[in-house]
Amino acid sequence: MRKISSFILPIFIFSVLTFITEAFGATGQAVLAEIQTRYESTQDFEASFLQEYVGKVMQRPQRGEGKVFFKKKGMMRWDYRVPKQIFISDGETLWYFQPEENQVQVSDAAMMIKKFALLAGEGDLSRDFNIINFNDSIPQKENYFILELTPKEPYPALARLVLTVDKKTYYVVQTDVFDELGNVTRTRFTDIKTNVNLSNSLFQFTIPPGAEVLRFQEPAASSPGSKGGPSK
Repeated sequence: MRKISSFILPIFIFSVLTFITEAFGATGQAVLAEIQTRYESTQDFEASFLQEYVGKVMQRPQRGEGKVFFKKKGMMRWDYRVPKQIFISDGETLWYFQPEENQVQVSDAAMMIKKFALLAGEGDLSRDFNIINFNDSIPQKENYFILELTPKEPYPALARLVLTVDKKTYYVVQTDVFDELGNVTRTRFTDIKTNVNLSNSLFQFTIPPGAEVLRFQEPAASSPGSKGGPSK
């Protein structure tokens, strides 16, 4: 059995941080407020993505690319062309499908959405994150704002978050998610479209006939380091 892609956990973290409104002369706190305001007024979006996972002990980074779709209340769909795989949440159930192995991993979305409240429309960036660095003029990236954040409540998969924001369009064009070990998942978004009235059916998944199904359950009272186990 192949392990879940290293991209998956950071997907929940940066999935809603996709664009930002105009912020001339902005402070870091003003930028956070603009992100929050735009997020609350956005019902759905779609984009193309390029993704790279760089591990501390890996000789070569893992790369992925494809199309991503998001909708309020925890709905998301990542269609990877490379590597071939699909990751879907309808807000209640998560499906991770690896076509080459004809294997589907199924888990409860509620616990993950609770951990990353922005997906459920309940998050507040100023409340949940500290700003540790904000730059609006870096020579090698003069067309971007760079916003560096750390979560106020620690979580192993998210030790630091860096957002790269286009000054002309005010889209978050790149997210860098660092875990506590220093591994980083970098995702770059292009061709972003917002409020396109995505159908809920896009976030449904039918398990293919004959596929191996692994179901993961979160412990009822889990400790910070505990993990749910798979069952068939």
